[in-house]
Amino acid sequence: MTVELGIDTFGDVTWDDDDRPVSHAQTVRNVVEQGVLADQVGLHSIGIGEHHRDDFAISAPDVVLAGIATRTQQLRLGTAVTVLSSDDPVRVYERFATLDALSDGRAEVVLGRGSFTESFPLFGYDLQDYEALFEEKLALFAALRTSQPVTWKGTLTQDLRDVTLYPPLENGPLPTWIAVGGSPQSVVRAAHYDIPLMLAIIGGPVERFAPFSDLYRRALVEFGHTPDNPVAYHSYGYVAETDEQAREEFFRPYVISTERIGAERGWPAPTKESFLEEVEHGSMAVGSPETVARKIAAGVRALGASRFDLKISTGPLSHGKLMRSIELYGTRVAPLVRDMLADRLAD
Repeated sequence: MTVELGIDTFGDVTWDDDDRPVSHAQTVRNVVEQGVLADQVGLHSIGIGEHHRDDFAISAPDVVLAGIATRTQQLRLGTAVTVLSSDDPVRVYERFATLDALSDGRAEVVLGRGSFTESFPLFGYDLQDYEALFEEKLALFAALRTSQPVTWKGTLTQDLRDVTLYPPLENGPLPTWIAVGGSPQSVVRAAHYDIPLMLAIIGGPVERFAPFSDLYRRALVEFGHTPDNPVAYHSYGYVAETDEQAREEFFRPYVISTERIGAERGWPAPTKESFLEEVEHGSMAVGSPETVARKIAAGVRALGASRFDLKISTGPLSHGKLMRSIELYGTRVAPLVRDMLADRLAD
């Protein structure tokens, strides 16, 4: 098996190394530096999330990705995710076509409904249309991606008549993924549009998502597509020199972030015991390079995945620690994962 290894970040507003908060603006600049380092250590991609709230600094990922594009050579540049339901598919396509031109063919877009809802009232959308907005906008985006000019009759979207968008893609269709959090209907939708599947795993064993990757491949065949579209997944993680160091440094920022989101959604507050259970038996890849590599290799095998993205940002975890984690991930974890998947090391 071969696997591509990338990073994701939501641009969490962080502390500095002395536990003092940094500004949103500095957080954005730090994310650019993280992308540059990911390129330097040979990682495949960076995905940047879109949020519109005070604990995350990035509301326009494509702009930050454009900054990273000018300072990198190989890194693929994508989102985690683009909230298509509250955006305009035409503008999304145009923005990423522009990013693709700027980066010489390295742009990709990960489309999803998003797990936060602030963008809906912000851009004038009704949450009662949550499902219908994504369904119609994804259909329009798929049409724009596969064939232009496009004629389109919209209900919740605009009408188009023989529209061609610019700049044109130089290297074929815009690489696109659909992010799925665990709904069978969403998995089948991705297969219907013949778009690669990105599983967003935020808790629990990776193995419990294997039925979704199997469903996706079966659905591809039933829709008349080839079953070899890639499947990817992402999960929280952090790499340090030892397991003990990684757990100690990651735990407090993880609790701060999870407690805030959990209070909004009715989740129980995390405990040290629940955290260790997730680290040891769930999808979270926190530990030494050897521990993280074993976790990733096992998850890749369980899903038949060809790509894994490590979500590096968690709460106020400092930029300095994130940079060291990225360095270890690229220089030590990635070679170990590839060896394990090639059966040259015991898993």
